[in-house]
Amino acid sequence: MKRIVLAACLLTTLQANAQVSTGIFNRFLSPFTISGYAETYYGGDFNNPIGDTKPSFLFNFNKNNEASVNLAFLKGSYNTNKIRGNLALATGTYMNANYAAEPGILGNFYEGNVGVKLSGENNLWLDAGVFASHIGLESAVGKDNWTLTRSMGAENTPYFESGAKISYTSKNEKWFFSALALNGWQHIKPVEGNTVPAFGTQITYKPSSKITLNSSTFIGSDKPDSTRQMRYFHNFYGIFSVTEALSAAINFDIGIEQRNKNSSTMNTWFNPTIILRYTPTAKTAIAVRLEYYDDRHGVIIASGTPNGFKTWGFSANFDYHITSNLLWRVEARTLSSKDNIFTNRDGTATDNNTLITTSLAVNF
Repeated sequence: MKRIVLAACLLTTLQANAQVSTGIFNRFLSPFTISGYAETYYGGDFNNPIGDTKPSFLFNFNKNNEASVNLAFLKGSYNTNKIRGNLALATGTYMNANYAAEPGILGNFYEGNVGVKLSGENNLWLDAGVFASHIGLESAVGKDNWTLTRSMGAENTPYFESGAKISYTSKNEKWFFSALALNGWQHIKPVEGNTVPAFGTQITYKPSSKITLNSSTFIGSDKPDSTRQMRYFHNFYGIFSVTEALSAAINFDIGIEQRNKNSSTMNTWFNPTIILRYTPTAKTAIAVRLEYYDDRHGVIIASGTPNGFKTWGFSANFDYHITSNLLWRVEARTLSSKDNIFTNRDGTATDNNTLITTSLAVNF
């Protein structure tokens, strides 16, 4: 508890100093801007497993019974009417878990890209580098998500990707189209021995300020050429403002992958998620999430059990904005699987898991 209080004090001080500093920087460096984000947390696993990490398919807030930094980054951006660019270096348990395959400094390379506008009349851009994933409605930045932790679907699809993309936004901003050539499924450095690029698409439609609909695809392989198994994936989500205080989001993922190289037999996995969010005041919010993840063949999450990974999840969280830049959150989450995939401290296996997490997030 002392560590949590200390983290809160440090974050509050960081916020106050950062607002003054970035204001000075941005005044003299425009069109350059400097921003940052930091998110600390403390999490508990009621199964109290051996070791200090939560279940292996969770990559955010994954430390157990210790205060940690999930994600902290410093970002510089350059934006003009014709050129844009971003560079961000980061640290934290999120980076350790998601960038484990990246060598050297790439393990801290949160974002780095350059874009050129291709048309003087239309909002048409070509960007290349490392950027946020085009898949799903949840991102790595906690404050931008309705729930404290990420859904199982978000945790097991790319958070970042590298390559090049061409994107177009309509003049009325109702439509967004993007086509991507990528270095694979969440990779900066391509998989060793994989010489074939991956491809993706994204279409977003906003018929009104209260509705957002999105379709994203991925086609590629996460294996070397010698054992190549083609993967085909589709994500759909919708965000709906039901009333001024109540919003809903639905997300559905489905993917298929070849069972073996050149095989016509496919392994399938899918994941539906529903999130409801209620904001009774400007400073508070409540969210509940119901989700299910079915990966019986272990394409993405290998459980090694007879029925594969078939897991339900439910969570409820409360948010409080201490200031406009400082957010405190607490969440309770339960996971229930068809097989005994969770481990207790005594080594026995169980089919359920209960997790409690609290966090402080500051942006500047």
